[in-house]
Amino acid sequence: MRILVVEDEVDLAHTLHTGLTAEGYSVDLAHDGRQGLWMARTGEYALVVLDLMLPGLNGYKVCAQLRREGNATPILVLTAKDGDWDQAEALDTGADDYLAKPFSYVVLVARLRALVRRAATVAPPVLAVGDLSLDVAGRVCRRAGARVELTPREFAVLELLARRAGQAVSKTDLLYHAWPDEAEDPNLVEARVSALRKKVDAAFHRQSLQTVRGTGYRLVDDRERD
Repeated sequence: MRILVVEDEVDLAHTLHTGLTAEGYSVDLAHDGRQGLWMARTGEYALVVLDLMLPGLNGYKVCAQLRREGNATPILVLTAKDGDWDQAEALDTGADDYLAKPFSYVVLVARLRALVRRAATVAPPVLAVGDLSLDVAGRVCRRAGARVELTPREFAVLELLARRAGQAVSKTDLLYHAWPDEAEDPNLVEARVSALRKKVDAAFHRQSLQTVRGTGYRLVDDRERD
């Protein structure tokens, strides 16, 4: 079972890595908010341990952004900000639990187990646009039942388009979603969209990924044309 720990205190992050690995978890580390957001979007994690005071993008914003995008991965906030308002804000932005530093390692592990049990009762989200489906938790794309292999960036671009199916999505939004740490060059989006068209449209004789002139792109159910 994979866990993502987003913590900028390097010593603490490595201590958590060592301890949670010993508990049988596979642990990935991120040391700033933007890296953590990207990894949470593209990885298959059972849960995320998230610090609030992070460089680049704070934990509140990381949590809120993941929830806006429909990412339901359980999030445990682990932070030195232990006031009532801090806890309330973390929970209101989408965190599932809150543990203040310094913390009991035994309590941390018990809370992680509880979050995993709770998440097991919730079906993972599947986005569907016509006969194109995206298993968000499993990071699997299918068209007409056939699996389509996508890179993490391609999946991220297609996922945002699927979440806003039928709507024009700007290149800027796609760039920030798929490249949060280097969101500057719109050519990155154009290259991935070109690759996606070959994989999910051309290979199936479809035209669901449309260009919206002057804006960006739109994903539609093109079976209505048939």
